[in-house]
Amino acid sequence: MAASAKTVSIPDQSNSGDWTVVLPRRGKQKKTFPKLRIREDQRTWSPTDQANDTIRESKLLQKMEICIKKLENSQFYQTLVEELETMPFLESLNRVLGSESKMGMVVYGVGSIENYENPRLQLSLAILLKRKFSWIESLEVFDPILSATECRLMESFGCSVLSFNEQGRRCAEKPTMFFMPHCEAELYNNLLQENWKVGLLNHIVLFGNSFEIYEQFVSEFKNSPVVDSSKFILASRKFIREIKIKTVSDDYFGAFHDSSWQFFSPVSPLELQFIDL
Repeated sequence: MAASAKTVSIPDQSNSGDWTVVLPRRGKQKKTFPKLRIREDQRTWSPTDQANDTIRESKLLQKMEICIKKLENSQFYQTLVEELETMPFLESLNRVLGSESKMGMVVYGVGSIENYENPRLQLSLAILLKRKFSWIESLEVFDPILSATECRLMESFGCSVLSFNEQGRRCAEKPTMFFMPHCEAELYNNLLQENWKVGLLNHIVLFGNSFEIYEQFVSEFKNSPVVDSSKFILASRKFIREIKIKTVSDDYFGAFHDSSWQFFSPVSPLELQFIDL
C-alpha cells in the first residue's frame, strides 16, 4: 500500500474517517476493549474544521510547549529514555534496522490535542523521542478527528499530517516505528494483517497497548467481540518480544499505562499460520 506523507492542504472536504483513539481514565477500572467494526475502504482525508483562528492556534501552541517541557523534565521521561538505551532494547532495535541507520515514525490515533491532555502528552513523547534519537528520521501523524488548527500546529513541530486515512494499513517495506498508545484493537490488527509476512513484520517497532493484556483478556472472555478484532494480535504472541514501560507517577498513568515496546521476529512463514486461536 502506498502511503501518503505529504502535508495536508485545507480544502472544504468532509471528514471521512471514523476510528477514534481509546482514552483510558486514570485509576483502577474494569478493562474494556473496543467493539469489532466493519473495515472501511481507505480514502483521502482532510479536516472538516476549516477555521483559521490565530488566537486559538496561539493558545494551542502554548499548551503544547508547556506539555513538552513538563514531560521532558519528568522522571517518567528520564526513565523511559534510560530504558531505550539498555541492551535488550538496543539489540531488538538494531535487528529491526538491519543495514539501515534510520527509520520513520508513524503516529496513529493521536486524538484531539486541543481538547485533552493525554493526547498532548502522547504527541509530546513522540516529538521528544524524535529530537532525542538520531535513528528516528521523520514523524507522520494521523487521526480522523484532527482539526485544521491541530494540523497546522503539528506541522510547526515538524510533523507531517497524512492526507490519506490508512486505517492502520501501512506496509512496512522498510524499518518503521508505529507509535500507537491506547489505540483500538482493530487498528493494531489492521497493521499486523497488512504486514503478515516474515520480512515485513521484522521491520516493525510498535509502541502501544500490551499484547499480553489482550491475550489475557481473550483467555478469560472467549466470547467477547474483541476476539474477532484481535486475531493477528493473538497470533503474533508466538514470536513477539514485549518490553513494558514504567509509569512512575499518576501524572502519566492515563496517557501511558499498560504500554509496551513490541518487536516481531518470525523466522519462517510457518510461524504465520493460524492454529486454533
